[in-house]
Amino acid sequence: MIPEKDTKVGKSEPQKDKYGSFALFDIEHFVRRILKNWYWFVLMLFIGYVISWVYSKYYAQSIYASNLSLSISNNTSSYFTPNQSINFIWGQNGNQDGVYLKKMLLSRSHNEFLVKELDLFVNYSTKGIIKSTYIDKTDSPIFLQIDKKHLQQINYPITLIPKGGDSYEVVLPEEGQSTSLYSYESEGFQSINAYAKPANKIIKINEWYNSPNLRFRLLRNTETPKIKVDNIIVTLGSVNQSVNDIVSTIGVEFDKEIGTIMIINKRGFNLNSTVNFLNKSVAELQKKRLADKNIVNKNTDLYLQNNVDNIRKKLDSSAAVLNYLKTSEKLYNIKDRDEKSLDKIKELEGRKADIVSKISSLNNIKNTLQAQDFEKMISTNAAGFEDGFFSASVTELKALYAKKREMAMIYKPNSEPIREINRLIDEAKAGSSGSLRNYYTKYYDEINKIDQQVAEANIDLNSYPEKERKYLDAERGYSMIEATYNSLLGRQNEAQMKVATNQSDITVIDPAKNLGQAPIGPNVKAIKMGIMTGLLLLPFLFILIGEVLDNKIRNIKELLSATKIPLLGVIGNNSNENMLTVLEHPKSSVSEAFRGIRASMRFLMENNREDGKGKTILVTSSIGGEGKTYISINLASVIGLSDKKTILLGMDLRKPKIFGDFKIDNKYGISNYLTGEVGIEQIINNTNIPNLDVATSGPIPPNPSELLMSKRNIKFIEELKEKYDFIIIDSPPVGLVADSYELMKYSDANIYVVRHEYTEKYMLKMITEKYHNEEINHLGLIYNDYNTKQGYGYGYGYGYGYGYGYFDEDKNYEEPLLIKIRNKIQTIFNKK
Repeated sequence: MIPEKDTKVGKSEPQKDKYGSFALFDIEHFVRRILKNWYWFVLMLFIGYVISWVYSKYYAQSIYASNLSLSISNNTSSYFTPNQSINFIWGQNGNQDGVYLKKMLLSRSHNEFLVKELDLFVNYSTKGIIKSTYIDKTDSPIFLQIDKKHLQQINYPITLIPKGGDSYEVVLPEEGQSTSLYSYESEGFQSINAYAKPANKIIKINEWYNSPNLRFRLLRNTETPKIKVDNIIVTLGSVNQSVNDIVSTIGVEFDKEIGTIMIINKRGFNLNSTVNFLNKSVAELQKKRLADKNIVNKNTDLYLQNNVDNIRKKLDSSAAVLNYLKTSEKLYNIKDRDEKSLDKIKELEGRKADIVSKISSLNNIKNTLQAQDFEKMISTNAAGFEDGFFSASVTELKALYAKKREMAMIYKPNSEPIREINRLIDEAKAGSSGSLRNYYTKYYDEINKIDQQVAEANIDLNSYPEKERKYLDAERGYSMIEATYNSLLGRQNEAQMKVATNQSDITVIDPAKNLGQAPIGPNVKAIKMGIMTGLLLLPFLFILIGEVLDNKIRNIKELLSATKIPLLGVIGNNSNENMLTVLEHPKSSVSEAFRGIRASMRFLMENNREDGKGKTILVTSSIGGEGKTYISINLASVIGLSDKKTILLGMDLRKPKIFGDFKIDNKYGISNYLTGEVGIEQIINNTNIPNLDVATSGPIPPNPSELLMSKRNIKFIEELKEKYDFIIIDSPPVGLVADSYELMKYSDANIYVVRHEYTEKYMLKMITEKYHNEEINHLGLIYNDYNTKQGYGYGYGYGYGYGYGYFDEDKNYEEPLLIKIRNKIQTIFNKK
């Protein structure tokens, strides 16, 4: 029961510093607190379940997704919308058409067209008792058509309630009407004068509703909706807001095996809305794609026809010159012709003529682009190449110039929006110009190589006479023009074939359908678990924070480990109205604990002097309220009952207590004796215990410390040692005053009271250091007010025998639930 004092010689400073230091976190006590507060966790779990159920049923907005797959052919001649680095960005190196189409589907221009064409800025929903549900336009029995010439208030819910027949009541919010209204023509806001809230009004289908902030009419849905709604809530949005909302919900992916197959998905709060949007979006894209292709192919055919006509004239003129030389100069049968060199030269010059023709087409594309005459653009095939980067830049430029013309009607030339769109135009120009420069460089490099090869071949022809060389030059010129003519005819035939057989290169494989797909979000199960887990963590965190911030002594093992001071005993909770537990309840467990302390005191004082005088036991604590006086009274009582003449001294002069429980008059006490007012016989009072006397504190003096440290007090104690076997001193708490430290010099044993869940850990630092520095000797701890429901006393004698009829408390004892379960399990396994 009493650990040995650490008396190792030459203790290092770090070893001394560890005394009185407690662990920051007591895991054992933390677990006990969690188990003790189990009902909070059950309550939070229940509340979390209720909240998650209400959320999932009334507040969670299901998110749906529909898909559409299509195939893209590779014979495009149109200009699309991705920028010059789109292949790099999207990682589609071998599928330029697919990348263009992806950019188109995500482009602002395409989605803005759909928003305006389909009135997607009009949003429909319906509201139940609690939850609002988004519905598709086709699910509403009526459509709302706005007057786009009238200013409208957006993000302002308009509730339409059926009133029978073709009538609907228009109900507007009680507040929220704005003077900043939106114009669907200019796509901007305008301010109007303040106005009163528009009154609710019943209107019929096709009847216009007019108010300062709204103008619309209702149209009947020609199809019967599949669902029935009690009300329709319509909210208008701006074009820009609607476009951004739509683009953010579109996803485009390519098939991993076949790169020309594209899978488009659309997310939304209503499945029908996503299905209808995808099908309409792709249908409009097919139309636009085909129209763009036809315009370009027709422009190309017309351009090539003009070139063919011009080349035909040159070809006829060259043929006339050649025939003249044959007939007049008789040069058609040149001897020793080097046919090999001539054929090589003709082939090289034919290739050169074809490249020159492509450069001419390239010049036409460049000039058209610089003139911003996009409607006259010809196909890049006419210039002998297909470049997705260039096509993307052209289309981007076309869209940007159109947007700039619209913005110029609203914004000033030096405004930030105009500067931003000019920056985008410059970027697109740089992209298109860069692509063209690459082809110019490529073609001129090829011409230079051909000229070098022709020059080398001409060396073999220098030996011919001048007339013959003249004929050969004419023949080569004719061949060159003829090659250009044939090349143009071939490209023209290709362009005409495309015009005749042109179809959209977008083929829908699987259209979007409403197949009753389950929602893709939100993850209600995960949210439920998150809500319940979060609420479960609340009591856990509160307990954890409380445990970290709690600095009270709650663990006997930790107390002994940190202080290394012997433990004399553990005292349970005092349920009596007074402090006389040993006298009034001698068979209680608390009384038995005091008897154990009485026995332990022998070990604490076994090395003290044996001079025939009484033993002085001083009882102190850190602060008031820790049970110092209670321990003093009952320890004196249990020693007095053991037939030892004992006196209890109330030397806590600042806060007298003892007299009340013993029903003694405190008119005269130790303070009176120490000031010389009365004699010793006048302050000693007898009690019901024959061997126990009490000397109370007396009136509170103005100088208690001086009185306690006076020679008269030391002499007083020495005189009492001659008359009594034991002197129990109820001294002041050492955490408040230093009186007790001085009195300890004259005591044979010192008891320091630590109260469970009351004494602060840091208060034990000083007494522990003094003990291990041997400034205080014969010191022992008493752990007071320990609660039996928290354990079995850690083996220190308290609580032993509970439930076995040994103590008075056993008549009202009820085993804890965990103990019942343990005993039941042991009984089952012990059966044979």
